[in-house]
Amino acid sequence: MAVQRKLKVGVICYPSLGGSGVVATELGMKMADQGHEMHYITSSKPFRFLDAHPNIQFHEVTIEGYAVFKYPPYDIALANRIAQVIQSEKLDLLHVHYAVPHAISAVLAKDMAESTIGIITTLHGTDVTILGYDPALKNTLSYGINKSDRVTAVSDSLKNETIELLQPTTNIQTIYNFIDEEKYYPRNDQELRNELGISSDERILIHISNFRKVKCIPDIIESFQLIRQQHDVKLLLVGEGPEKFDLEQYVETIGLQDDVLFLGKRDDLPELLSISDVMLLLSEKEAFGLVLLEAFACGIPAVATAIGGIPEVVEDGYNGFLVQFGDIQAVAERVSRLLTDDTLYQQMKNNAIRTVRDQFSSEQIVSQYEALYYEVAEMK
Repeated sequence: MAVQRKLKVGVICYPSLGGSGVVATELGMKMADQGHEMHYITSSKPFRFLDAHPNIQFHEVTIEGYAVFKYPPYDIALANRIAQVIQSEKLDLLHVHYAVPHAISAVLAKDMAESTIGIITTLHGTDVTILGYDPALKNTLSYGINKSDRVTAVSDSLKNETIELLQPTTNIQTIYNFIDEEKYYPRNDQELRNELGISSDERILIHISNFRKVKCIPDIIESFQLIRQQHDVKLLLVGEGPEKFDLEQYVETIGLQDDVLFLGKRDDLPELLSISDVMLLLSEKEAFGLVLLEAFACGIPAVATAIGGIPEVVEDGYNGFLVQFGDIQAVAERVSRLLTDDTLYQQMKNNAIRTVRDQFSSEQIVSQYEALYYEVAEMK
């Protein structure tokens, strides 16, 4: 059997905290480990670019402010930079995370470069679940998807919603998210508990996100209020975002500032998860929920809303509990069960680890993407 050549892949993603940035960088690292040349074209280095890799290059998108523009035209600057990299690096394909604006910029760049390069667009959620319902952007979203050579979605739920909403002409393939098992695994870190001022007899709930309204963090805080009436417990809120200031004010108003810890953006997520007891994800919309896999890999069960792609990850009563959106009483009851029933907790802990290993291993998911890369590269 002939050895397949190594590919040169242009990657366009948001370089920020959030599932799409995590998947884009983790996938790139895995592909680079297999010898492929990965070229990231973004406004800044993705936040998980932790180590230099000989097969990874970063091409910065710069933009100047011009008086004629009310807002800097980032999508045009991005397209121009992508076109430059297509030509200078002789890329084999583009992998674009988010249809708007990235797929649009990629299509424009392909035309600017007079290239036949193939484009893979991965839908991560809000590009469809929010922008797809905006009349001003719906047609733009459809255009980006239909002009892509291949489209993937991170869950069946997102795939089906995209088809129902946009009726695309390009087929959509579900390829789930994954995590790096070499980073996420159970560990014991008493020093971290001490650093955070959490005693050994206190239980820990954790939520990690980009603190947007759709994450419904007030529901988490209200649930925590109820749980705290029965258990000695702390809540870790990890991340940054537009809702953070209001959330901090709310926590102070209800007098929970000593028990709700805002930790900001952190690089030690595996350690934080490993000292935690339960992951909370109570979003109104969630295409997949990558943090659930991160928690599961560290042996942490979850209590999450039964919306979007979450039920494709959380199996109710097996590796966590599903609740209806907004039902904080149910959240408190399920968390209390986990904190009081040691046998149930240990079963769910083991099942959470098994879920990642059996269904969402990096080896399985990366191999699916690699096969797709070769398929698209051969279309040139």
